[in-house]
Amino acid sequence: MKTSWWRRPAGGREVLTVALPLVVSTISWTVMTFADRMFLNWVSETAMSAAFSSSVIWFAVFCLPMGICGYVNTFVSQYHGNYQPERIGPSVWQGIWIALIITPLAIVIVPLAPWIFSFTEHSVASTQQEVLYFQILCVGGPALMISTALSAFYSGRAKTWVVMVVDAAVSCVNLVLDYVWIFGYAGFPEMGIAGAGWATTTALWSKAFIYLVLFLRRENRISFFTLAGARFDRELFGRMLYYGGPSGVQVLLDVLGFTVFIVLMGRVGQMESAATTLAFSIASLAFMPIWGVSMAVMVLVGQHLGEDRDDLAAQATWTSLHISVAYIGCISMLYVFAPDLLLHGFFAGNTAPLAEQETLRTMAANLLKIVAAYNLLDATFMIFVSAVKGAGDTRFVMTVSVLMGILLGVLNWLTIDYWKLNIYGCWATVSIWVCAMGVIFLLRFLGGKWRRMRVIEPHLIDRSAVVDTNLSPSENGAIAGALATEPTCD
Repeated sequence: MKTSWWRRPAGGREVLTVALPLVVSTISWTVMTFADRMFLNWVSETAMSAAFSSSVIWFAVFCLPMGICGYVNTFVSQYHGNYQPERIGPSVWQGIWIALIITPLAIVIVPLAPWIFSFTEHSVASTQQEVLYFQILCVGGPALMISTALSAFYSGRAKTWVVMVVDAAVSCVNLVLDYVWIFGYAGFPEMGIAGAGWATTTALWSKAFIYLVLFLRRENRISFFTLAGARFDRELFGRMLYYGGPSGVQVLLDVLGFTVFIVLMGRVGQMESAATTLAFSIASLAFMPIWGVSMAVMVLVGQHLGEDRDDLAAQATWTSLHISVAYIGCISMLYVFAPDLLLHGFFAGNTAPLAEQETLRTMAANLLKIVAAYNLLDATFMIFVSAVKGAGDTRFVMTVSVLMGILLGVLNWLTIDYWKLNIYGCWATVSIWVCAMGVIFLLRFLGGKWRRMRVIEPHLIDRSAVVDTNLSPSENGAIAGALATEPTCD
C-alpha cells in the first residue's frame, strides 16, 4: 500500500514537525525588526530608513562568522543521524570558539562606523542616525554569533520547538523594550533610534544567555558532552572552517549584494529609499518563513545522510519545496491584490503630509508586485542551496556566490549610477538575478553529487543491525539514547 504524502518518511508530517517551530522562530526575528521600523516610522521616515540600511550593513559585517557558526547545524544533524551523540557537544563548542575569536571585530569596527557610512552619501541627518544605530548593534554582534551556534544544539537534533520558545520569548522582550525606549515610557527617556538599537542588543544577549543555560543542563552534559567537550578541538575546528567557511561566504555575498543595492537606492532619492525599506520589510514576511523551512532542510538532509539514506534526504527536500511554494503563492497573492493590508501599520502613526504618504504607499505597493514576480524562484533558491549545504557541498555554493555576487554588484552600479534607471528598473534587475540563482541550485541538486558527501568522519561501528534505518532520527530517539552509552570504536 502506498504511503501518503503526509505520513511517508521525509513527508509532510516529518518536515513540518521540524520546520514549523523554525518558521515561528524566524518570524519572531522578523517581528522584532518589523516593529523597530514601524515604530521608527512613527518618529520619522528618516529614522526608519536609517535603521534599515544600518541594520543591513551590520548584518553584512557579522554574517560571515554567523554563517560559519550556523553551519554547526550540519555537523550536529549528521552526527545525530549517525548516532554519535558524544560528538555533538564538541561540535557546538567549536562554533562558540569561532564566535569568541571573531568578537574583537565588534570592538574594532565601532569607531570605524562614521568612515563606513560616509560612502553611502546619504544626508547628514540620516548618516548620523545610521552610525548611532550601527554602533549600538555592534555590541550585540557577539551574542548573535554565540546564540546561533548554541541554538544548533537543538535545531540540529530536530528539537526545534526549543528554538521556537526561546526566540519567541526574546522577541516579546524586544517588542516591550522597543516601545518603552523609543518613545520614553515607564520612567525611561525618549531615545528614538538609539532605544531601538539597545532593545535589539539586549534581546540578543538575553537569547545567548538562555541558550547557554539550557546547553549546560545536567542531562546534556552527560549525554552530549556539552561541558567536557568545551576544549578547542583542532581537527574538528578545522573541518568546521573548511565546510562552514564557504557557507559563510555565501551568506556574506548574498547579503552584501542586497546591502549595496539598498545603500545605492538612497542615492536615487529619499522617497525611493523609504519605499525600498517598506517593500523589503514586508517581503520578509515571505522570506523569513521560507528561511525557516530551508533551515529544516539542512537539518533533515544532514540527518538522513548521517543514516546513509540519501533517498530520504532528497524526498525531504522536495517535500519542503512543495510546502514553500504553497505558502509563497498565497503571500504573493496578497502582495498583488491586497498590499494595503500589509502597508497599513507603517502609516498608522505617520505625521507626514497626506500627499507624501500616498506617494510612498503607491510606490511601495508597486514594488511588492515585483517581489511577487520573483518569489517562487527565490523559494526554490533557498530550499536547494540549503539542501546541498546540508550535505557539505559548500565549495560549489561559494564559487557560485562569488561569481553571482560580483554580477549583482556590477548590475547595481550600472542600473543606479550609470544607466540611472528609475526605482522599478533597478528592482527588475535584482529580480532577474534572484531567478537565476534559483535555477542554478535546482540544477545542482538534480545533478546528485551532494548524495555522496558528508562532513563527519566515518563511524567505526556498523550499527545498521541495531538501528532501523527506515525510521527517522526522531523515531529512533530511544535507540539513540541507548547507544549514547556505547563505545565509539572497537
